[in-house]
Amino acid sequence: MSIRVSIVEDDAPIRRIFAEWIAQTKGFVHVSDFGSAEEALAEVARDKPDILLVDINLPGMNGIECVRQLKPVIPETQFVMLTVYEDANHIFNALAAGATGYLVKQAGRGELISALNQVHEGGSPMTSYIARKVVQSFHRTQQQPPSPEPHGLTQREWQILELLARGQYYKQIADNLGITVLTVNTHIRRIYDKLHVRSRGQAVAKYASFPFRPLSRGEPN
Repeated sequence: MSIRVSIVEDDAPIRRIFAEWIAQTKGFVHVSDFGSAEEALAEVARDKPDILLVDINLPGMNGIECVRQLKPVIPETQFVMLTVYEDANHIFNALAAGATGYLVKQAGRGELISALNQVHEGGSPMTSYIARKVVQSFHRTQQQPPSPEPHGLTQREWQILELLARGQYYKQIADNLGITVLTVNTHIRRIYDKLHVRSRGQAVAKYASFPFRPLSRGEPN
């Protein structure tokens, strides 16, 4: 089944280029594109894309607020942010709103398609530099640290959550822990329920807020 992709980008040339790359790639379908968050909010729920590329710096309503409002409407859709600069604060806010990862607008066709495939397979496209900056940014803004053992996660759930935070695919997690992808999916659904989140990005953002995380004996590197 083809991966259905929609785009929210106010820069028409960039929007057109990305749309053409997606449409011309086997296994992908360009579903729709929008020049503003307001247009996307009004129409994208009808399209129900698998992945929605969203520019962070949109005119009017910004991309982060767009994701925050759309996530409950199309919860099965994965959101990938488009950005010019690797701004940790903006990217963290996007993750907290429900985004899965980000892609710089300067990315070539190969990078775009690779990122979309990664998201569809359960990954989270994000450089290690930004991952560190996001965690640092989150810790600087915390006012009330949570309890040492938040949300009652099991040892296995902590292992899976940490591997999610490292950007690993579901299959990589399954291979590392010696379990099936179906079992990983089951654990992740339980993690989401316990953390009261709806997406990988929100789960990773909440993980980054925990000042204490139990040591995972025997955890894979």
